[in-house]
Parts: sequence; C-alpha cells; structure tokens
Amino acid sequence: MSIRSAAKAIIIKDEKILLNKCRDEKIGVYYTLPGGGQHPYETLHEAVIRECLEETGYTVIPVRFVALYEEIQMDAEVREKYPDYTHRIYHVFVCEIANEKLGEPTEKDSSQTASEWVAIGALDTIRLFPNAIGENIVNLLNSPAAMFLGSEHHG
Repeated sequence: MSIRSAAKAIIIKDEKILLNKCRDEKIGVYYTLPGGGQHPYETLHEAVIRECLEETGYTVIPVRFVALYEEIQMDAEVREKYPDYTHRIYHVFVCEIANEKLGEPTEKDSSQTASEWVAIGALDTIRLFPNAIGENIVNLLNSPAAMFLGSEHHG
C-alpha cells in the first residue's frame, strides 16, 4: 500500500463548475472534480494541469489552493484489489481555463462518462464525491482561506 496524492480542480465559468460525470453499477450517476494522481517527481500544479487536460480537454492554470482532504479505505477486499487507491490525500485548487481552445480528452477515469458544466446553484441536487468535498464546495469557493476537510475511514 502507498499513499496516493491527488490534485483536483475547481474550474468556474459563467456561474458553472466543470465536473466529471461518472457512472458506477452499484451507486449510479455521480460527479467528481477533474484531476487525479500525482506522478513521481511531478509537482501538484503540474499534476492538476495534466489531469485536467487528460480528463476534460481544457488547459488550466492553478490559481489558489483551497482544501486538503484525506480518505482511507478500510475494506480488506478493496485494499487487496486496489492497493494504490486505498489511502488518498486530495489537494484541491481553484483553477482558471488558460484558453478557450478545447482539446479532446485523452485519458478519462474508468467510470467517467463525460465532463459537464453544472450550475453552481444546482450543486445541491447532484452527488459530488468525495462527500467531504461535495458538502463543502460552496464554502471552498467563498472562503478566503484554505480548509482542511478532515480524514475519513470508509468500509
């Protein structure tokens, strides 16, 4: 097992946030922030830029760090099947789109079906995972200081 560091992006445009729409057989449709795992020798800024381009086709510029969240999977079966994904630390950044030129996503997450602009006012009507981020997304947008969203054990 290793600790996986992930860089996630909050991208706002015209009162909408860009989210990855995902589907899982067990839980149905849900959303996540674009972003993903940091590679060795890659900075968090480099990771969020690369991941957003891969998943959404947009080139972004990280503007400010807004949150840290830790998630630990306790289920033995999940730990055995996905050892590199059972202890994650999410670093969340507000990002701007570098240019309006939209490229083709090159490496979507396995459960990702699309990238979708969701109205900020509609965020309470969707399931945004992880829950700690979903429950605090509006606070993250409005807070001048970065927030620690806690550590959770699942399973």
